[in-house]
This record gives sequence, C-alpha cells and structure tokens, in this order.
Amino acid sequence: MIQPLKNIRIEVMQTLESKVESFMDKFLIPVEKIWQPTDFLPDSTVDGFYDKLKELRELAKELPYDFWVTLVGDTITEEALPTYESWLMDVEGVNQMEGKGNAWSKWVRQWTSEENRHGDVLNKYLYLSGRVNMREVEVTTQHLIADGFDIGTDRDPYKNFVYTSFQELATYISHNRVAKMAREYGSTTLSRMCRIISGDEMRHHKAYSTFVDEIFKIDPSNMMIAFKEMMVHKIVMPAHFLRESGQTIGAAFEDFSNSAQRIGVYTAQDYIDILQNLIDTWDIGNITDLTEEAEKARDYLMKLPARMERVAQRMKIPAESHKFKWVTPALVS
Repeated sequence: MIQPLKNIRIEVMQTLESKVESFMDKFLIPVEKIWQPTDFLPDSTVDGFYDKLKELRELAKELPYDFWVTLVGDTITEEALPTYESWLMDVEGVNQMEGKGNAWSKWVRQWTSEENRHGDVLNKYLYLSGRVNMREVEVTTQHLIADGFDIGTDRDPYKNFVYTSFQELATYISHNRVAKMAREYGSTTLSRMCRIISGDEMRHHKAYSTFVDEIFKIDPSNMMIAFKEMMVHKIVMPAHFLRESGQTIGAAFEDFSNSAQRIGVYTAQDYIDILQNLIDTWDIGNITDLTEEAEKARDYLMKLPARMERVAQRMKIPAESHKFKWVTPALVS
C-alpha cells in the first residue's frame, strides 16, 4: 500500500525535529544579544533628542517619492507579521497544542520574535520622519492583516519552506538596496536600520534554505515536485493583497511593485536571480534517486530561469507614479 503524501511529510518533519534546536542555535540570536529598535532611533530620554530628531527629519526631506512608497510598502509588509505566524503555525508537522508545543512551533515563535522588530523600527522611523500620512499607513496595515493571504502552499511544509526560502532572500535584497539608497542620500540612521534588518533576513533565508536541503536528503522526489509546483504557481509577495483606504483587496500592490522596480529596489530580474540561487544552493541538477515525475519537475526547474529571462526582457514599467495616500502631499506634487 502506497503511503499518503501527507503522512510522508509529517514523518519527515518529525525526523528533522531533533535538529531544530541546533538550527535555532545557528540561525537565531538570543533576545539579550540581538539588536532592538531603540538602538537605531533618537533616544527620547536624553537632552539631545530634539537635535537628533531635527536632523532625521531634515535628511528625510531629501528622499524621493518612489523611495517613500517602497519604504512604506516594506514597512506594512513587515507589520503584517501576525498573518505569517498564524499561517506557519498551521503547517503540517508544527504542533503548538501540547505544552509549549514541539520544536517546530518553538522555531516559528522565535523566528516571529526576531521579525517583529523589523516593522517596529521602520514604523517608528516613518512616524518621526514627518513625510508619511501615518493614519493611512495604519489603515492599510490593518486591512492587510484582516484580509489575510494565500501564498499557494496550503499546509504543506515542503512548499512553505520553499516559499520562505525565496521570500526571505527577496526581503534581504529589498532592505539592503533601501539601505544603500538611504546612505547615498545622507540618511545614515535609516541606512543602518535597513542594513541590520537585511542581515536578519539573510540569516532567516539560510535557515529555511537549510530546512529544504535537509528534506531533499530524506524525500528528494516529493521535495522536487513541491519546488516545481511552487514555481508554477509563482511566488507571490506577502503584501499581494495590499490596498489603501477605500480600495478593494490587492488594488495597491501593482503600483507599489512598480515604484520598487522604478528605483531598482526589487525587480523582475531579482525574482529570476533568486530562483537561480535556490537551484544552485540545493544543487538541483545533481540530486539522485528521483521518480519519473520528479525528473520532469527537475527538468522544468532547470529551464525556468532562461524562460523567465525572455519574459522579463519584454516587461515595461510605467514611468508615472500612482499618487498614494500614504505619502504627504508635499512629496506627491
């Protein structure tokens, strides 16, 4: 009798559970040692607070419109963390119900605690900058959490780990580029916080990428098929349901994405490069003992970057910017 795929996945997750504690030691940082948002913001308890705040606000005036749209969109994406945690807690093999749960649920909670700092520090920066309509940002954030999301993974841990491997690398790229642009405009405070956030995202990417690599060692065929199915579905961004006040679900995402592409923070080419990075990292071309279906999946994956390159070359990004309610009128005009 052929064992159901769901049972196989759960068995693999249980097999890997003994390694999760070591993964946490390697890829996560203890609370007492990791940075906190106030490390990168003006200290409101000292006499020089207003001077630091004035400097931050003056430097913020130099940053262009599409930069602000991208930064706000990135912040809202980070602030929607409750959605991501609740999704991962429901993945097959993650058990939070018995005592404090199993090792996988402990991973999710500790990963969440690190990610929580990102939205916190960016939100405070936006508030202090004076360049953003914070109420509109807050409305969008609440909508994004309330609307939920569907990333095409169902409860499958294989697909979820492909998604998080991809997405954490995408957020590394985005935050790292924002950090470089902020530095070029002289906003050193913003540059430092985005650079440290990008470092967290890279650590998290390496963790989830390691999870997939471990699954390939145990269940290569089903892991290969899951990878292929995720790329057929396409990796949607966590904020793909983004909307402003008065809009329908997802109405703001394309305009946000266009802003990010116009200034080169995250582009269609980055999507292709991340896919190629995962193919290389997991050594997809040399994995053995695959079923016929998995071999076909591997063949699809190996050819996909070149196919996507041809499509990307034909893409056109609108030159004009959508006027977001998030950004103050002085920057929109």
